[in-house]
Amino acid sequence: MLHLKAKPGARRTELLVAADGTVTVRLQAPAQDGKANDCLLAFLAKLFAVPKSSVVLMAGHTAPYKKVQVTALTDEALRTTLAKHQV
Repeated sequence: MLHLKAKPGARRTELLVAADGTVTVRLQAPAQDGKANDCLLAFLAKLFAVPKSSVVLMAGHTAPYKKVQVTALTDEALRTTLAKHQV
């Protein structure tokens, strides 16, 4: 389970991990009609190199704070990818 904050309407889509472990995803898509959520799921699938069907939004459909489940991904692979995006 990945807990993150989504910020729609950014210049580009990117993942940022703060020193305290807080995960923020800036999304280029606007926060309307589920476009930001779709963008988030597609971006995470590409980032973690898993099929889009393996990335499921569990909570936070209309809120900035979200819970995303990424199946078919080991905890080690998740930590390694997040470590590459630390600010």
